[in-house]
Amino acid sequence: MDKNVLSVKITEEKRDESTGVIYRKRIAICQNVVPEILRKVSILKVPNIQLEEESWLNPRERNMAIRSHCLTWTQYASMKEESVFRESMENPNWTEFIQRGRISITGAGFLNCILETFASTFLRQGAQKGIRIMEMLLKEQCGAPVAE
Repeated sequence: MDKNVLSVKITEEKRDESTGVIYRKRIAICQNVVPEILRKVSILKVPNIQLEEESWLNPRERNMAIRSHCLTWTQYASMKEESVFRESMENPNWTEFIQRGRISITGAGFLNCILETFASTFLRQGAQKGIRIMEMLLKEQCGAPVAE
């Protein structure tokens, strides 16, 4: 549901029969969103970026954990993101969303700081976009009103 995601391929999927947990591993091909000015650096001049995502959905406990990382620039950057969706302790009709991200860039000299700042901003915007998409999906599937 994100215009920058060009394709997604499930590479592994399995269900643990004892716990009911559904595990999925996916590879997403995304459009390179690094600003053109930064793409003057040769390592950033790629049309697409590959991300690997693993998810664990536990329907019994009503929670899902997602872990993703970038596969494209592994020798120069480490970009990891972890998200958890779970039932709220305050109200079982509410969903708590917790997200953490880590960014570390090396080998780009004076651009390290600029690239880390861009990546951090991009991940924060992605989190907000993820919340909007999840709310839209919940509204479609459950018909419940979403607080604006």
